[in-house]
Amino acid sequence: MGQGYLSRRQFLAHGGRLALGVAGVAGLPGLASATASRDVVSIVRIRKGKVEAAVEEAIELLGGMSAITRGKERILLKPNLVRDEAFPTTKPEVVATLGLLMKKAGKDVSIGEGSSSIAGFNLFGREEFRTRKVSTLEPMQRHVFDRLGYTELSRRIGVPLVNLHVGEMVTVPIPGGLAYPEVQLHRSLVDTDLLCSVPMMKTHALATVTLGMKNLMGLYAGTVYGTVRSEVHNHAADLGSPGVAYEILDMVRANKLGLVVIDASKAMEGNGPVEGHIVDLGLIIAGTNPVATDMVAASAMGFDVGEVPTFTVAHRIGMTPTRLEQIEIRGAPLHQVRQRFARPMMATWNQIRSFLGAREL
Repeated sequence: MGQGYLSRRQFLAHGGRLALGVAGVAGLPGLASATASRDVVSIVRIRKGKVEAAVEEAIELLGGMSAITRGKERILLKPNLVRDEAFPTTKPEVVATLGLLMKKAGKDVSIGEGSSSIAGFNLFGREEFRTRKVSTLEPMQRHVFDRLGYTELSRRIGVPLVNLHVGEMVTVPIPGGLAYPEVQLHRSLVDTDLLCSVPMMKTHALATVTLGMKNLMGLYAGTVYGTVRSEVHNHAADLGSPGVAYEILDMVRANKLGLVVIDASKAMEGNGPVEGHIVDLGLIIAGTNPVATDMVAASAMGFDVGEVPTFTVAHRIGMTPTRLEQIEIRGAPLHQVRQRFARPMMATWNQIRSFLGAREL
């Protein structure tokens, strides 16, 4: 196995209108005509613990699942299952509700994930190891799905699970790529018509926030790039990626990301994405433009748009909207739900790379 290295978590812990918003133009969400209507984002309060009802309401405020998925037959739901513990991960009831709504609309639905570091597989104590081994990545992802209730969810609603770490990979070009001119994606992502990102709302010590776009880091397949993706971050940092913006936006533009539903039932502040404190926010935030949806969610967390490197770079390369005033918010008013989340202890990848990613299983 080789000598371990200092855990990234340990280091960071211390130191009409609707249709225009779906998929954007040429793979760039939001690059629609300047005359297009404003992108819509819904904010819904969870009342009396009824998460499923809030998800349904958030989708209805966007025009309903049939309208959102019109012309899209194959849909993949991507939760954030970074660990095998419930507190820093997307709640199954959010994903199950979306899956049932999509099936009711007549869609072919699957759930896919490529988790990061899991105890007993590539995390030992507080030491993480990079791995490309199918013999590790297959049981690791199966364990995560089992432990977090997604295996039972899959059986209950009849939606298959996909391990995005292993299997057939396809080369997808990224015109004007920031870190990569092309990426290797799991065949299921290439064959899907619509990718739906379903993150848990959290702060992040490298990205500032982790929401719909950052959630796509889980699409970098372990058999190709090695989980915990330290080599991806090394490469992007060498090219000047602020935060981890380049590698996030390359993956956003390589995929058909047309719906983001943010699980803010319980969110995380402070030293996220796994060492922060839980905030009982009680919200579901949804939109068809990932930039707009993440901007609204970050604002609900008390962050200015300019504080998040991913937004800054997205705007620089032409992704829109660029200001909150350009977004139509339906449901709860943003100013009524906004809280100031405790900030993470920020670090750049170059500051920590010498401690991380040096050893491989």
